Amino acid sequence: MSELVRRYGLGLSGVFVALTAFWLLMLVILPDLYLFENSFRPYLPVVETGGPKDFYSLNNYLNFHSDLGWQNLTLFPGLPQISMYASIHEVVFLETIVFSSLVTILCFAITYPIAYFLAKVANPRSVGTLFLVLLIPLWVSEILRCFALFIILSLKGPLNMSLIGLGIIQDPIHWISDFNSVIIGLVYVYILFMLFPIYNAIQSLDSNQIEAARDLGAPWWRTHWRVIMPHSKPGIASGCVMVFMLSAGSLFVPSVLGSTHSRWFTEVIQQWMFENQDWNTGAAYAFLLLLLCIIFVSLMMSVFRVSLTDIAK
Repeated sequence: MSELVRRYGLGLSGVFVALTAFWLLMLVILPDLYLFENSFRPYLPVVETGGPKDFYSLNNYLNFHSDLGWQNLTLFPGLPQISMYASIHEVVFLETIVFSSLVTILCFAITYPIAYFLAKVANPRSVGTLFLVLLIPLWVSEILRCFALFIILSLKGPLNMSLIGLGIIQDPIHWISDFNSVIIGLVYVYILFMLFPIYNAIQSLDSNQIEAARDLGAPWWRTHWRVIMPHSKPGIASGCVMVFMLSAGSLFVPSVLGSTHSRWFTEVIQQWMFENQDWNTGAAYAFLLLLLCIIFVSLMMSVFRVSLTDIAK
C-alpha cells in the first residue's frame, strides 16, 4: 500500500483501492454470499417465500446423492466404462474431474516443450512474432472458436476429408463422440493459459545453470528434471490451476462439442437454474464445484510446494 501511495499519490491510490473494493464486494462477494445463503433454502413459489416452508436445510446438497442406481462411469475415451452404484449427478461430477485433469495433463505435455523453445532456444527477435501467431485465436470469442472446431471435427468436415485424401484413414472418424471432442475443444481453447505461466517461469531461469548441467554431463532429460522444472514449479502450478478450473467450469465447450453420451457438471448446474428454474439447488451444485476447485488449488500447492503468492504471480 505504501508503494502504491508513493508511486501514484494518496488521491489516485484511494481511487484504485475504492474501485477494487467495489468490484470485489458488489460483483464477487455479495452475489456469492447470496447464492450461498439460497443454497440452503428450498425452491418455493414467491408467495411461500418467508413462510413456514422456507427454512434452512441441506436438502439441496443431498439432491446430489439422490436417485441412486447403477451408472456407467467413463474414465478415458475409448476404454470400457466402469459400473458404479451412484447417482447420475455424482457420475457426471466424477467425469468432469477426470477429464478436466486429463485436459490439464495434455496441455502441460504440449506446452512445456513449446515454452522451453520460446524461452531458451528461439531467436529473441522472432519470439514476438511467434507470440503474435499464438495470440491470434484469442482475438475470436470462445463460442465462435467452438463452432469452428465443431465444423472441423464433424463427420464430413475438413479434418476427416484431409485425412482420407492423404490416405491416412479409409473411413471418417467420429470425433464428436463420447468425450473426445470435448477434450480436444478444451485443450484448444485453454492451452495458452498453460503456456504463458510456464514460459514466464522458464524465461526467468539463468541460462548459465542449464549450461552448467550440460557441462557436468547431465543428459537433456535430467537437465529438465533437476534444473528447469524445479525452477518452473510456480509457473507449472499456476498453469495447472487455471486450466483445470477453466475446464471444470467451462459451459460453451461441452454444450457445443459434447455428444449425447457426454455431460459436463456445468450443464447440470445450468439445467437446474434455467430449465428447472430451481436456483437454490443450482447454487448448491455450483458451490460443490467451487469446493472442488479449492481442493485442486490446495493439492497443486502441496504437490509443487508453492504458496498462493507464487501461483498468483
